[in-house]
Amino acid sequence: MSGPRLLVVEGNTAEGRARHVAAGGRAASDGYADVLRRLSPGARVDVCFPADLGANLPDRMGLQSYDGIAITGSSLNIYDLGPSIMRQIELARAVFETDTPFFGSCWGLQVATVAAGGTVRKNPNGREIGFARSIMLTDAGEEHDLYWDKGPVFDAITVHMDEIEETARGTTILATNACSAVQAAEIKSRGCTFWGVQYHPEYSFGDIAAVMRRLMAATVEQGLFHGDADHARYVGDLEALERTPANRALAWQHGITAAISDFAVRTREIKNWIERQVSPMRSKRGRA
Repeated sequence: MSGPRLLVVEGNTAEGRARHVAAGGRAASDGYADVLRRLSPGARVDVCFPADLGANLPDRMGLQSYDGIAITGSSLNIYDLGPSIMRQIELARAVFETDTPFFGSCWGLQVATVAAGGTVRKNPNGREIGFARSIMLTDAGEEHDLYWDKGPVFDAITVHMDEIEETARGTTILATNACSAVQAAEIKSRGCTFWGVQYHPEYSFGDIAAVMRRLMAATVEQGLFHGDADHARYVGDLEALERTPANRALAWQHGITAAISDFAVRTREIKNWIERQVSPMRSKRGRA
């Protein structure tokens, strides 16, 4: 029997994807699709590019043909509200008009929030990058299917400059930390349920290493590193962890636990979405 049919919505423009690839990374949608296939063997994964002018985007009926839809991260800032951003917000609004399970990481949470009537701002606490520390489940989060078999406090790979300012109607905050009050949320809007996180459960050490390379000048200027050499050492450690996640010395030096280094633990939220949102809806629609 074939697996679910999933759609990945790429959050970056063609230019943004090119910059990231030039830094040694891969398009966000490629990485997301790989994780979805790994977590759901047999899944058929399509990708769409709403940030690109002239992109062929699915209509409401096309969206309902998918068993689940996920939005990637992005280097865009949603409050800039250019055409590449508005097309993504409109696509998210169209998803909310369906009953298709909806998920998003980082930018995906921000897009869904704005589409449902909330707002996003530049985080007054500054950029959270590398590892988000001490993410803590709220009371609602401890009871929520998104966090089944996940500890009540954990770290996660992350990169974001912006955060949720005002939640949309129908939002339940599921996780928080000292940097951002909303680290995860459920949004119920119209016929749809969205699960989203501000961090990146789909990222590997290699993915965040590429982000760090792309943002070298910005992170040094912001005082996160004592110059280029300090930055290069940090990126080198991330690349070493990508090759050998069980490197005990580097894990200790950077305070890395299984919540980050173990693929099954790191991606638990996405796995839970597939098993507890996508699969039940697929059965309800008579596709399983």
